[in-house]
Amino acid sequence: MTEHWWLMNSPTYERFGLHLREKPSRYTESLRSSWHERLARLDAGSSSLTSTDTDRASTRASAYARRDNRLPSTGNKTEDEAQKDFKKLYESAYNENEKLKSNLREAQLELADIKAKLERVVKKQDHSSGQAGLLEAEKREKRVLERRMSEMEDDLKVLTDLKSDNQRLKDENGALIRVISKLSK
Repeated sequence: MTEHWWLMNSPTYERFGLHLREKPSRYTESLRSSWHERLARLDAGSSSLTSTDTDRASTRASAYARRDNRLPSTGNKTEDEAQKDFKKLYESAYNENEKLKSNLREAQLELADIKAKLERVVKKQDHSSGQAGLLEAEKREKRVLERRMSEMEDDLKVLTDLKSDNQRLKDENGALIRVISKLSK
């Protein structure tokens, strides 16, 4: 109770950090009443407890013992058990790492395979697009040749017609020459 003497003897303003100029509010009054209740509970509890250091230490030790009994026994493990737990954790982490490494290797192999397939497809497309360009040039050349051939066929027909006309004119000329020679006799 002597440690709370200051709280009991000082005005409410000083205890709660207020200055004398400030008017106490409903809030400070509720704080004041709660402090009085707390002080009363502390005083009632401290009278039942002994204040010697040894009693406090034994009370504290028994509280720790009760707490240790309630908690799972993690601190009571032997060194072998702790090492076994460590080994189990290490082995599980190691196994998981190995699985992940094998998955990574498989994924890398699959990626390399897919890249190779993609390159083959791209080469085929380039080759076929090159062939497509070649085919277009060949088609144009073929059309040009077909036009020239049709023009030559037309020229050949005209030439054949001209030859037949020329032959007919020669025959007519020969006939006219004979008629004229007969008339001149």
